[in-house]
Amino acid sequence: MSNAQIAVFAGGCFWCTEPVFSQLKGVSKVVSGYIGGHKPNPTYKDICNGDTGHAEGIQITFDADQVSFETLLEIFFVSHDPTTPNRQGNDVGTQYRSAVFCQNEAQRVATEKMIAEFNAAHIFNAPIVTQINGADTFFPAEGYHQYYFDKNPDQPYCMAVAAPKAAKIRAKYTALIKPAL
Repeated sequence: MSNAQIAVFAGGCFWCTEPVFSQLKGVSKVVSGYIGGHKPNPTYKDICNGDTGHAEGIQITFDADQVSFETLLEIFFVSHDPTTPNRQGNDVGTQYRSAVFCQNEAQRVATEKMIAEFNAAHIFNAPIVTQINGADTFFPAEGYHQYYFDKNPDQPYCMAVAAPKAAKIRAKYTALIKPAL
């Protein structure tokens, strides 16, 4: 990968966000984990009650020569509801908040710009409430959470929530989808 970069997004349950991004050309790795809290080395059990401050997030390794941060950011906004604080669908709590953890100033500027443009164009029915944060320690989730959707496509939550999100992105961004194996 000639221009490897990292993007970190929190957009609700990582079981649902990981398959959205792992299907994209230029994305070499997506790690589910916890970010933005105060407890070192949190576990899934720790963050489930919402009092560690962590969000469920994903750390995306991508080749910026193949897919830009701005494209990933657009897909992040389109693939979840960035207008509801601390909630995605039936998942409620601070661990499900919408947030971008900017790895550098260019990512911060791009995020601020896209939010302003989307709000001005009324892309959503309410203003975007996505938090814009600086880089923070990312704690990878337990192994069974990694590529959960790929391993458990028939799990009811995956079928009801994750599969439609990934399909929505495949339909809208067809040219960006990796060829089937």
